[in-house]
Amino acid sequence: MDRVEMREVKEELFLQQIKNAYENSPFYRRKYQELGIDVDDIKHLADIKKLPFTTKEELREAYPLGLASTDERKIVRIHSSSGTTGVPVIIPYTQKDIDDWKEMMKRCYQFAGVTELDRVQITPAYGLWTAGIGFQLGAEYLGAMVIPMGPGNTEKQLQMMMDLKSTVLVATSSYGLLLAEEVIKKGLKDKIHLRVGIFGSERWGEKQRRIIEEYLGIETFDIYGLTEIYGPGIAIDCKYHDGLHYFDDYLYFEVIDPQTGQDVPDGEFGELVITTLQKEGAPLIRYRTRDITRKLPGMCQCGSTYPRIDRIVGRTDDMVKVKGVNIFPAQIDTFLKDIKGVGSEYQVVIERIGFRDKLTLKVEVEDEFCTSSMKDLISNEFKNKIGVSAEIILCRIGELPRSEKKTKRIFDLRG
Repeated sequence: MDRVEMREVKEELFLQQIKNAYENSPFYRRKYQELGIDVDDIKHLADIKKLPFTTKEELREAYPLGLASTDERKIVRIHSSSGTTGVPVIIPYTQKDIDDWKEMMKRCYQFAGVTELDRVQITPAYGLWTAGIGFQLGAEYLGAMVIPMGPGNTEKQLQMMMDLKSTVLVATSSYGLLLAEEVIKKGLKDKIHLRVGIFGSERWGEKQRRIIEEYLGIETFDIYGLTEIYGPGIAIDCKYHDGLHYFDDYLYFEVIDPQTGQDVPDGEFGELVITTLQKEGAPLIRYRTRDITRKLPGMCQCGSTYPRIDRIVGRTDDMVKVKGVNIFPAQIDTFLKDIKGVGSEYQVVIERIGFRDKLTLKVEVEDEFCTSSMKDLISNEFKNKIGVSAEIILCRIGELPRSEKKTKRIFDLRG
């Protein structure tokens, strides 16, 4: 579609979604009635600013099935967030929701150059979590061969990877790194057939990306998604790796200042807010994701008309404040990636000693760079780039823990 036609379609879908949410969702009808919002006043996409945000806390309060917006006979599946930070969020899906999701997942595979001739090894978990089954849906819809391994059992993962000649690896970036290091350690690089890696569910930096690509001999793609909005597959980078394309025929993205709730200009970082345009089971209007990114203006070199956001640089709840300075993990990734000899893995530990905050950075370095001058270099760079002082502890490659799921990097022990 050309852009004018696409804009008209988006507006029509948006208005239909608002009507559907109000008429069929007790959650939204009650929310809007309590705030005195008349949905008949919402006549254009620009009127979205008249509607309130939706937060994860509200979704938790709707547990278990308070978000359902359709006749239960149309609900064919539920998925759930992990609930590791509170009551889980239950999201119901209709068959149309699943079909729309697998279409977006198929597009993601196509952006990554995957075809029906590929063999896709899927390592994320199956079950209530959306990742495993979402990746499988899209790959099967594309026509590729699926190897549904699920998580863990690294020895078996590598054996199947070799025996079945997997060409595409789907994983968290943390598990991708673990597998890559095992391939090098066991001397298996010339025995595997991987060419593409698709990694998501956590933010990961360029240093980690380069190491995984080098060790496995692949091209990697960063995929984005969240359980509340279908699951993985709502955005992915293309072969130019200049931001993530998102599917604006299914989703409307805003980027706001997390403090004021106002839009930030394209190119400036803020919190991503998502409105679903076609969801039946549990439509979400102006959902605050807590993910920090920015809209990228202009057309991508790949020629796709799907708009782009930047890679996720952190979450609003990832941020820690030390001695008055706000710190995101992405800031640490950014300065470490350019220091020769430094690995991709690090940990930040924040403690309160007496009445003062103490920040310790543990960082992996190659053996020959495990020197006092390297420690001084990292210490000076941290102070210059982050704005606070840190005690530096150098670790050997592989010394910090690896994860089959998501890697925790910041430990705030101040209570």
